[in-house]
Amino acid sequence: MTEEIEKRIDAMAERWPSNLVARKAVREFSGGILSQKTLANEDSKGTGPEGRFLLMNQTVYPVESIVAWLKTRTAQNWKTRRRQ
Repeated sequence: MTEEIEKRIDAMAERWPSNLVARKAVREFSGGILSQKTLANEDSKGTGPEGRFLLMNQTVYPVESIVAWLKTRTAQNWKTRRRQ
């Protein structure tokens, strides 16, 4: 991953007003890149962001966990992309 891509992902966290992201708000957090269905599917496979928990009957994630998880799924181009 290039430094520029990493900075862009980090910028998502800097703009977010909380240190937690509800699963239903992940599309807004990621600028439309990630959906709540994707996170639910990844969680059910055991490959989602670490640290999720229930808060007032909502699944939430620490911001830093989502950022770290997104960084593991970043490729510079389609040829270097690997299946997760």
